[in-house]
Amino acid sequence: MAETINEDTVRHIATLSRLKLSDEEVQEFTEELTAILSYINQLEEVDVTNVEPTAHAIAVSNVLRADEIKPSLAQEKALANAPAREGSFFKVPKVLDQDTV
Repeated sequence: MAETINEDTVRHIATLSRLKLSDEEVQEFTEELTAILSYINQLEEVDVTNVEPTAHAIAVSNVLRADEIKPSLAQEKALANAPAREGSFFKVPKVLDQDTV
């Protein structure tokens, strides 16, 4: 038997969540939460005795490349299109105040 949520329960949940709901919203959420509980009850009827627990619905594995040293850009080439630079570094706008460091 599907459980139902009543309006008092929805109002209590809204209070705990610090939400202000109109009477229409309370009625709407009462219906929606009752439908959700009904669906959960339907799922509980499914026989899963021979089903292995899984974290994903399909088999998933990481695809990693080998960690190999490869040639990279020369410093001058990397800095060639930099909008601003200071010596051999990219120059960027300050994002933190001195007081916050």
